[in-house]
Amino acid sequence: MIDWLDDASLDFPPSHRALGPETDAPGLLAAGGTLTPDRLEAAYRRGIFPWYGPGQPPLWWAPDPRMVLQTADFKLSRSLRKTVQRFARTPGCQIRVDHDRAAVLHACASVPREGQAGTWIVPELQAAYLAWPAMHSIETWMDGELVGGLYGVNLGRMFYGESMFMRRTDASKIALAALVCLCRGFDIPWIDCQQNTGHLASLGASEVPRAAFEAHLATHVGDASPGPWTYHHDHWHRLLDST
Repeated sequence: MIDWLDDASLDFPPSHRALGPETDAPGLLAAGGTLTPDRLEAAYRRGIFPWYGPGQPPLWWAPDPRMVLQTADFKLSRSLRKTVQRFARTPGCQIRVDHDRAAVLHACASVPREGQAGTWIVPELQAAYLAWPAMHSIETWMDGELVGGLYGVNLGRMFYGESMFMRRTDASKIALAALVCLCRGFDIPWIDCQQNTGHLASLGASEVPRAAFEAHLATHVGDASPGPWTYHHDHWHRLLDST
């Protein structure tokens, strides 16, 4: 049995009360609660995130283990290196940050999560993220067109990746590579990826126990958030010169 959240409080139950691997919803911790930036921040600071579909109440998750990309371990394959190098030297190709957060959210909402039909980024969730200054979009632009990107949340020296999309080959991977460059410059060592997928593993992400993830948050989320969140062409050297 999971807890039903009280709208009058931003408290969450302890993560050890999340449903276990023997259940149909491992990692499910709580349900309900009005979606607001304050509630989102209270959740993310504890390693909890929302994930649910149309017609469902807000569902809150704290999976064990947790998928994490350590920015030092990002795998820049030979083919992706060539793609990033070509992108970086091509006029009209650029990375923009927070230029059109709404467009990135809407594009990501059209991409189902692995193993799930339909969107999980429901309209009320989009509205809450857009009202939250901690949410950032990393955008891949070509010739004035948004062709890929990702969005996530920055609290202190932690970045929580949420979703990616692409309209051209490797456009989402280019955005992720740019995010890694930003995080290395900001001394953000981990990017939360939430759940294990083969795609994330191929890029260097791996699982850590929930207790280790929460211990990392305890020492990094309380720091001052870096900024400004902007991307300059010379940031690519943080990736291309070091791998």
